[in-house]
Amino acid sequence: MTKLTGLCIILNFIIIIAGMEVMVMAALGNSSGIHFFIATNGKDTWSGRIEEPNADGTDGPFATLERVRDEIRKLNNTGEMPEGGVTVEFRGGVYQRDNTLELKAEDSGCEAAPVVYRARPGEEVRWVGGKVVRGFQPVTDPAILERLSPEARDHVLQADLKSLGIDDFGEVKGGGLELFFNDKPMTLSRWPNEGFVRIADLVGGDPVDVRGTKGDKIGKFMYEGDRPKRWIGEKDIWVHGYWFWDWSDQRHKVESIDTEKRIISVVPPYHNYGYRVGQWFYALNILAELDRPGQWYLDRETGILYFWPPSPIEEGRAVVSVAETLLTMEDVSYVTVSGITFEAARDTAITIAGGSHNRVAGCTLRNLGSWAVKISGGDHHGVVGCDIYETGNGGIAISGGERKTLTPAGHYAENNHIHHYSRWNRMYQPAISLNGVGNRARHNLIHHAPHMAIFFGGNDHLIEFNEIHSVCYESNDAGAIYSGRDWTMRGTVIRHNYLHHINGFEGRGCVGIYLDDMFSGTTIYGNVFYRVTRAAFIGGGRDCIVENNIFVDCKPALHIDARAMGWAGYHVNTTMKDRLMAMPYQDPLWAKRYPKLVNILEDEPAAPKGNLVARNISYGGTWDGVYAQAKPYVTFEGNLIDQDPHFLGTPPADFRLRDDSPAYRLGFKPIPVGRIGLYEDEQRASWPVKHTVREN
Repeated sequence: MTKLTGLCIILNFIIIIAGMEVMVMAALGNSSGIHFFIATNGKDTWSGRIEEPNADGTDGPFATLERVRDEIRKLNNTGEMPEGGVTVEFRGGVYQRDNTLELKAEDSGCEAAPVVYRARPGEEVRWVGGKVVRGFQPVTDPAILERLSPEARDHVLQADLKSLGIDDFGEVKGGGLELFFNDKPMTLSRWPNEGFVRIADLVGGDPVDVRGTKGDKIGKFMYEGDRPKRWIGEKDIWVHGYWFWDWSDQRHKVESIDTEKRIISVVPPYHNYGYRVGQWFYALNILAELDRPGQWYLDRETGILYFWPPSPIEEGRAVVSVAETLLTMEDVSYVTVSGITFEAARDTAITIAGGSHNRVAGCTLRNLGSWAVKISGGDHHGVVGCDIYETGNGGIAISGGERKTLTPAGHYAENNHIHHYSRWNRMYQPAISLNGVGNRARHNLIHHAPHMAIFFGGNDHLIEFNEIHSVCYESNDAGAIYSGRDWTMRGTVIRHNYLHHINGFEGRGCVGIYLDDMFSGTTIYGNVFYRVTRAAFIGGGRDCIVENNIFVDCKPALHIDARAMGWAGYHVNTTMKDRLMAMPYQDPLWAKRYPKLVNILEDEPAAPKGNLVARNISYGGTWDGVYAQAKPYVTFEGNLIDQDPHFLGTPPADFRLRDDSPAYRLGFKPIPVGRIGLYEDEQRASWPVKHTVREN
């Protein structure tokens, strides 16, 4: 037994005996225990026990995170961790991070003696993984000026990053250096400046035909117009496109451009699905296309950064990302981080692996190259009350629990505002990802993203009280809430969410809740859908429930097909069976939890059996997108279709029903719409940045 473990057992025992209730409030810190302070004007030679330097300069706060971490580690190693634990309070300021703060098991707290790292309420504390770029000068090199467009020559500035000690630039395709100005991400020079251009034709060489959708496997394609003639002599051109399907993108380095024949050839490996006429792309990382405010280009050979600032450079703050990850917790328990802004890292800001009961609460995580927070393993970790935006990938990735034993992890993402994410990697980078067993996403507000909002995989998750809108705007055949292709990933409940204004790229349609490719055993209950195409979608799966939902102006509200009995049938004895056999689905534990799974291979496994559609309201739009082959396998009960449900107000202002609603006579239950979305809590109430929230 370690000294830390023994101490925590003793302290917890004392608390139980005394009948005390311990509440770890991240926004408030601990009312007892030891307090340390960190400040930008601190010194690591001081005690860290007072919040400001004293008058004679002999004592005051610490200066660095490592110093206070080591002090806490010493308390643990000597068995001196006090009842009430340790609170580390940061005074306002920018804390420059060139490397990662690493917390290990010896940096843990326990229930009776937690460790809290917090910003002082009302003061802005920023952990910044980037470096300020100084020394911008006008461009004077005639060759560079010639490359720039005439309208840009008087505005583009340059700075030498190598002279600032920055020489690791990463790759253009992702995970490399980015530029931020006044806390906003700038745009890597590109053409066109907005949107995409289309593939005009294919050079050909290796045709591909996917159920009638034809293209070519070779990455050589034609474009329209003569814009690329400006790019002759460019060093490192890339193209980013949706080359075959609307939901699968890739960045390619350009191998050559034939400006006479208008052919772009990309460097292999080629896109997995191939290339198709009419699909869309844009070109990037081109000095000649640095032609509007807010754009930048980095010459990776010389280290010269070129930038057209959107406002006077001397009045702003230019930062390039340098550090990879800002905080890692490995096998750490009972540590809370609250009220701090994490920004300008190239990778994920915070990672938590193993351990128990850690929280990221009331923080802002922004301008990151990858995810905001990743949680893997352990149990009862949470991200609560955070604001997450402008991430290169997704928001919060949660994985935990043991599928074979159906042991839940209890991780959670709650009351977070996540928006404008997937800035760099556009597809399959959700705001929240749930994997494993028994995790939850509750009361989050998610919006403005090119692809999905929530992905889930595994068993027995809970997705509830989230508001989701304006996602999947750059993709089609995509779902705001998505999972797919598994009979065994059962038990997830998706309830009391509000999904609205989700229509896909160019308004051509996507999906609200998407149970793709025979995904089974999921409950869709008590949700509100407004102006969502294919709002509730069962793609050939089994034993799903669509019950007590409200669909308004959805086209269609419901989709159920029998794809495994047709074009997707080859998956039944391959992927689906393989994933079934990987789980102990006939063992007593699984048989009790999922009895309909036990004999699935003897019960028409390709058929969409056992689906229930009951007591839903569909008003406006269209209701029935159920395929004829699937209908015999679906049970419909008590749905109110194309009748006035007697809303209290006019949707979307009010989705509540009057007492005389005919839906109630069919067994419909009121949906707690007033509880959906963000709510005010200690985290949101305590920090300087405020956001509009729904009253809980």
